[in-house]
Amino acid sequence: MHKHTFPTPPRRVALFVTCMADMLYPSVGIAATELLERQGVEVVFPMEQTCCGQPAFNAGYRDEARVLARRFLQVFGPLVENGSVQAIVAPSGSCVTMTSHFYDVLFEDSNERPLRQLAQRLASVTFELTEFLVDVLGVIDTRARLEGRVTYHPCCHLLRELGIDEQPRKLLAAVEGAEFVELPDAVDCCGFGGLFAVKNAGISGAMGRRKADNLAKSGADVVAMCDVSCMTHINGILSREKINCRAVHIAEILNGQLGSRLHPPEEEAPATADHPRRWQDAKGGD
Repeated sequence: MHKHTFPTPPRRVALFVTCMADMLYPSVGIAATELLERQGVEVVFPMEQTCCGQPAFNAGYRDEARVLARRFLQVFGPLVENGSVQAIVAPSGSCVTMTSHFYDVLFEDSNERPLRQLAQRLASVTFELTEFLVDVLGVIDTRARLEGRVTYHPCCHLLRELGIDEQPRKLLAAVEGAEFVELPDAVDCCGFGGLFAVKNAGISGAMGRRKADNLAKSGADVVAMCDVSCMTHINGILSREKINCRAVHIAEILNGQLGSRLHPPEEEAPATADHPRRWQDAKGGD
């Protein structure tokens, strides 16, 4: 998919927050917004936005997916076409993949040609958050600080469909105080896959446990990723397996929302946490 190149960095964008971030993880949307604003970018949030249609599309419900895809185009299309915003940014490789790659499939019928053409124009200016920060704005260092061990899981859509891998790694490498540790077999899928986790629960669980085992081997306090869907799946496995690591969205790290330390000063990380999905801040509170 061809991406638009900007003669000067965009200064006004629309945030496509995605369903799960909006409903379950508003802190991720806040982090994405604040990261962009600190770079001098004005963020517009269309209140009418809804689901991109990916769950229905993946389940084979193409007609239902088209309804949601049309809604996305109706909401974001005018903002881009009339110049109100220069780009669309989303904190999700999965949803950017849907809008950038698979709307072309949904509207391939000749009767839908105008929508297909609009979808293609929007796809050229739609970016995943880390892609936009690094490739469009030229940002590497967000001035974040975090003392602790951090690793990275490349979510499948982000890596395989969008080809994004170096961008989040560069941003994490610039986090002051963080010790980056490699995740064994990092490119292996975590097993979520949306409806795959429902229809193939046994396989999904086995893949998730393998990912959790590798996180334990890495010794990381947190694993950063660019999709809250995979983050939810991995956190569930880590909790059940009582592994002292937590999956977080990369925007929360880059925006300093985890605090400055993952463990109190002068205190070793516990071998086994009583509450493996939580940790203490620098003052020792929950």
